[in-house]
Amino acid sequence: MGKGKSDHPKDVKRKEKAKMQLKRNIGYFDGVSFIIGSIVGAGIFVSPTGVLKHSLLNVGVALTIWTASGLVSLMGSLCYAELGTALPFSGGEYSHIKRGLGSLPAFMFIWTSMFTKPASNAARALLFAEYATQPFYGVCPAPQVLKKCLALAALWSLGILNGCSVRMAAWVQTVFTVLKMMALSVIAIGGLVLLLGGRKEHLARFEDAFSSEIPNASQIAEAFFQGLYAYGGWWSLNYMAEEMKNPSRNIPLTVMTAVPAVIVFYLLVNVSYLTVLTPKEIVSSVAVAVTWADRVIPSVAWIIPLSVAVSIFGALNSSMFALGRLSYAGSQSGHLPILISMLNVHSCTPAPAMIFSTAIASIFIIPSDLIMLTNYFGFSAWLMIGLTCASLIVLRYREPNLHRPYKVFLPVPFMMVAMSFFLVLAPMVWSPKLHYVYAFLFMLGSLIVYLPFIYFKLHFAFVDKITCYLQLLLEVSPADGSADSKYE
Repeated sequence: MGKGKSDHPKDVKRKEKAKMQLKRNIGYFDGVSFIIGSIVGAGIFVSPTGVLKHSLLNVGVALTIWTASGLVSLMGSLCYAELGTALPFSGGEYSHIKRGLGSLPAFMFIWTSMFTKPASNAARALLFAEYATQPFYGVCPAPQVLKKCLALAALWSLGILNGCSVRMAAWVQTVFTVLKMMALSVIAIGGLVLLLGGRKEHLARFEDAFSSEIPNASQIAEAFFQGLYAYGGWWSLNYMAEEMKNPSRNIPLTVMTAVPAVIVFYLLVNVSYLTVLTPKEIVSSVAVAVTWADRVIPSVAWIIPLSVAVSIFGALNSSMFALGRLSYAGSQSGHLPILISMLNVHSCTPAPAMIFSTAIASIFIIPSDLIMLTNYFGFSAWLMIGLTCASLIVLRYREPNLHRPYKVFLPVPFMMVAMSFFLVLAPMVWSPKLHYVYAFLFMLGSLIVYLPFIYFKLHFAFVDKITCYLQLLLEVSPADGSADSKYE
């Protein structure tokens, strides 16, 4: 038989191009930008006081905790690198928990995340608006309505950008990451120059770094919490694993570049703060970087508040990108409405997922008090990290033949599981509060939705009509390939 037209190599190539699926547009440098951009937000500029305060102003202990927190984050990111290379799908922890531990724990993760992550984005947007508007109002507070309008504008600008073009979102992320690292470099280099100058007042804090009072175990744990919070975001790369070019190589390489770079910068910046300011001045300062700039570079001190706004905007972009992919993955598995897993027919981007996650974040901005509720869920992030690392261990034994281009040293995930559950249980034991009970009840409330709609597959016909209408309106189509084969 002769060759049919459809078998022609050009036709085959055209069909491949026409496939409705996420495109692999994110390279190594984009990945590094996303991780650094996710970790470095306002914290290192504004308030690296928590670690020092709980270290009882002991400089040596504080710097040790900054280093230890970075190393724990690096261990966690290496665990995630194994999962990301073995299972390179959108959804991050959600995809791995579903594969390793099953559907119900994964649904509890996405149920909680659909509350906490949009609220976190709303808080970032409001903080960005605070720093962006304050220079125009001097000592007076900026109007709340203006800040909320600017926060909504930032959210929707980034939501639309991420929904229209992955390449543009990656470009924006790279630009803002470069800008924030330049600002951190100014602080780091400025401090090193002063330190190497050898003046007695600059060296005083480091000559006998451990001479102050040594904190007890609970205070060290509190300082450790603060340090780990500053490194939060190291898990973000796995949300874009499905869009990484050559994920087997780039995911481990990206992690091993970005996280150590942040550790080094965080240590240098803290050393710079301690060179210029006393521990008491740092703890009492509202925005440490601004105080530092007033002392060292008073003529251009305005650059630091601007850098904080830039840093927050970059962190918001990467966080919104990740949340969109989480919604997309949850929908592909049937845990969220099917429309959310559809892709725009023109750009092959998860536009409905971006609209969905941005809309939820917008709701949180209107009554700011809702954001305070997410503080009750602080422990849930580490609970999910523990479950993800437990999934890695389960998969090692249950699926030994799964192709793993990168394998982390097996004791590392065991250490991460132990660390995670310590960080979940410690605050409840040391300072038990009723809000932990409310947070757990909220998480268990996922069963009310899971049992009828996921387990028993309860379905309403009118939902299909709404989906069909929105599909035509948004010009979206289901992604090609079986989603279930990914996560089960």
